[in-house]
Amino acid sequence: MAATSYEDGPYQQQPDASPYDPNFVPDSVKSFVVHLYRHIREKNVYEIHQMYETSFQTLSERMFKETPWPSVDAVAAYVDNDHVFRLLYREMWFRHLYAGLSPTLRQRIDSWDNYCSLFQVVLHGVVNMQLPNQWLWDMVDEFVYQFQAFCQYRAKMKNKTAEEIALLKQYDQAWNVYGVLNFLQALVEKSTIIQILEREKEGLEEFTATDGYDYSGGSNVLKVLGYFSMIGLLRVHCLLGDYHTGLKCLRPIDITQQGVYTNVIGSHITTIYHYGFANLMLRRYVEAIHEFNKILLYIYKTKQYHQKSPQYEQILKKNEQMYALLAISLSLCPQVKLVEETVNFQLREKYGEKMTRMQRYDDEAFALYDELFSYACPKFITPSAPSFEEPLVNYNQDAYRLQLKLFLYEVKQQQLLAGVRTFLKVYSTISLGKLASYMEVDESTLRTILMTYKHKTHAVDSDGKITSNADVDFYIDEDMIRVVESKPAKKYGDYFLRQIVKLEGIMTDIDRIKLE
Repeated sequence: MAATSYEDGPYQQQPDASPYDPNFVPDSVKSFVVHLYRHIREKNVYEIHQMYETSFQTLSERMFKETPWPSVDAVAAYVDNDHVFRLLYREMWFRHLYAGLSPTLRQRIDSWDNYCSLFQVVLHGVVNMQLPNQWLWDMVDEFVYQFQAFCQYRAKMKNKTAEEIALLKQYDQAWNVYGVLNFLQALVEKSTIIQILEREKEGLEEFTATDGYDYSGGSNVLKVLGYFSMIGLLRVHCLLGDYHTGLKCLRPIDITQQGVYTNVIGSHITTIYHYGFANLMLRRYVEAIHEFNKILLYIYKTKQYHQKSPQYEQILKKNEQMYALLAISLSLCPQVKLVEETVNFQLREKYGEKMTRMQRYDDEAFALYDELFSYACPKFITPSAPSFEEPLVNYNQDAYRLQLKLFLYEVKQQQLLAGVRTFLKVYSTISLGKLASYMEVDESTLRTILMTYKHKTHAVDSDGKITSNADVDFYIDEDMIRVVESKPAKKYGDYFLRQIVKLEGIMTDIDRIKLE
């Protein structure tokens, strides 16, 4: 695909459709940009949100399903040629292009330049705007997504044209990993969001109570972008396979509490998905299970309210991926007591049979771990520039293969633990010799297996403390193994609530039946 300017990109037209003219502005688009510009100047967040969430999507569906929106130069005359509005319009323009069409290399580079200009204005200019949290989240989310997409695109070198290779060499700083991380980090630091959240704990700020908006006439843009950039940093570090750093970047946000991130469904799901995945890869299974359980329950209860949202398909996809990650977590750390009845019921319907087979630790089990991990993991990236020497090769799968290899190596190391756990669940005390004979190993090998069990069921948390993931623990007293099993408190409430909902459904069905 030869690189072209975004005025004449390779857009597929319907047979009867007229060719795309970037300078033609339909009346509905004129009206849209004029009103949006006015509402932004008036800081009317409610109207901006309605236009951004509803009008933009409706116009895109109706008029620009197979072409980009009119160019920024074409609409500039209707908005006083306002510099900041032009940057915001182009940000939406590129997002629409990425969502439904195929961007060229030139357009990918132009989008990077636009983000650089937009973030420079936010960081170093005077931004006198209030924008909806949904839009500010989408900016950060799209910024990271386009970085990921560029790395995947650049890593497929095999069929690149001479023009594309020349452009990649010329614009080698576009979507550079350091540039991406620096912008996100700069937004965090310049917004002083970490200090704001600290002061909020002491009752000196009201960031969460006001959803990040400034009701005294100021701007929310830098503060909220800084806040969402912490989630953006978590995501980028997960894509790079650096889970420790990713979780460290998120620490200022207390995910055990409601926060600004929970008010935007996409931000809420992205945060917990990457937080849970990072914990899974660091063997903090209990923490991963705990958070996956909470978010899956939340999605189960609220997804019907998001059916008309443009994010609905993404919500459903992430929901399915998190069930797969929960299945992996519970197979490696059988702590079903941490999972709500409703989530457990859904999980058993989706993966019950596979989870039983995953406990066997044979070739079929490893194939299932491979399948679920490959389906549910992030799209890992290699951020380094390609080698332009012949022969050109594709390396877009290298990072994924490395993470999969590390994960399966961890699973393989836990192969013997399932057998130990089974015996420990049956006995309260058992001698080393007896357990060794049951497991058909000698005593020194058994001691190694028990040490491995201790090691693999303990992890270091984000505070540096060692925590246990074990549902069954033990200690050795001379030659006797003494088992300590935690007894969970039974939860009856959830079961009764589900039965009440079922009964109400049956009664509604009965009421509909007209008796003869």
